[in-house]
Amino acid sequence: MASDWLGMSAGDLGRGIETGKIDPVDLATGFLDAIAGHPLCDRIYARPTRARALAEAEAARCRARSGLRLGPLDGVPVSWKDLFDSAGVATEAGAALLEGRVPRQDAEVLATATAGGLVCLGKTHMSELAFSGLGVNPVTATSPCINAPNGAPGGSSSGAAASVAFGLAPGAIGSDTGGSVRIPAVWNDLVGLKTTAGRISLKGVVPLCPKFDTVGPLTRNVEDAGLLLAALEGGRPADLSGARLEGMRFMVLETAAFDGLRDAPRAGFNHALERLAEEGATIVREQAPEVAEALALAGVLFATEAYGTWRDRIEAEPDKMYPPILDRFRGGRAFSGADYVAAWQTLGLLRGTWARRVSGFDAVLLPTCPILPPDVDRLLADPDFFMAENLLALRNTRIGNLMGSAVLTLPTGVPATGISFMGLPMSEERLLRIGAAAERALT
Repeated sequence: MASDWLGMSAGDLGRGIETGKIDPVDLATGFLDAIAGHPLCDRIYARPTRARALAEAEAARCRARSGLRLGPLDGVPVSWKDLFDSAGVATEAGAALLEGRVPRQDAEVLATATAGGLVCLGKTHMSELAFSGLGVNPVTATSPCINAPNGAPGGSSSGAAASVAFGLAPGAIGSDTGGSVRIPAVWNDLVGLKTTAGRISLKGVVPLCPKFDTVGPLTRNVEDAGLLLAALEGGRPADLSGARLEGMRFMVLETAAFDGLRDAPRAGFNHALERLAEEGATIVREQAPEVAEALALAGVLFATEAYGTWRDRIEAEPDKMYPPILDRFRGGRAFSGADYVAAWQTLGLLRGTWARRVSGFDAVLLPTCPILPPDVDRLLADPDFFMAENLLALRNTRIGNLMGSAVLTLPTGVPATGISFMGLPMSEERLLRIGAAAERALT
């Protein structure tokens, strides 16, 4: 029976605990043993936290037996990306620069989730300092991709996605600055939720670009994404009952999002659109020039903030970094403070234009990622290929970050491809309802 638990959703595991069919300690032990025995474990988990998980599971067992469960996921184990501070356990953000960094207390979001009964299985590998959408990290480890044995896993939440895709966690918590939840979710056929910047606490989260950094879950289905969002905030899950696509109006974003789109992502997206239309949704295609203008600001906004955040640490020991990632950070040196401020002022105006354009739609649709997982060996051997594929991988997801959107990505049914549902800021619950209906149509 325990082996069956490895493939179950977080919601189903929680219901099993509620009915007494699943014991939280047995559940945690099953996942921990699966992690320890998996041939790719060392490429997925940076540090399993066995003692912590078992202690938290024991507490969940006591609550379940006493009828005092804290919520629907009380006793359910999840993995955490290795940039969330965890008390007494190294948090190194995939970087040799942070080797041996051991926080004294949990990140606020981890503490909140733990207080709600989630069990921490361990810390997962990631792109170096979270500054790559590919998930390739020769400094620590490159996680595997469920759809491509030699392919990149997507980043920067690479191990987070792999932990769920390979059955070593029922859900994972990652971060998304320019696509770091959504790209690995797509390439590993998972659901990924990019939350609105500022919605979930970043206290105790190793930063990349604090104005863009967000926290979000990677899961097997939309219900789990909603349950984990609630657990991360200590709130109530979105009500997904009765969600339907009939009568919904969706805008397909044609500006930039289809440039360089490769065959499989195009096929997956078109298949998804057909299914949405069959369920009664209205599909409208529109250009949005403000999106192209915003994308042109990405270099100054992301690189300048990332370099400003890490300059002193990086320049003290640059040899500890993978050169293509070092070069990305140093790209921020090309811009002045005045450039950065002006870019933010312009982005604010563009966001206003965008909000007015999309306000009449239930969501904006676009292919989540225009490419499939590229070959890791070629990425490592060819820095120019690495940079070109990284920028293209991030292009569509960055639109959501630039526009301040909440975004939900779903698998299309074509492996390693996804469809994104973009909403206005703080529209996560609405997107989850749309996603629940879309998920039924797509599966």
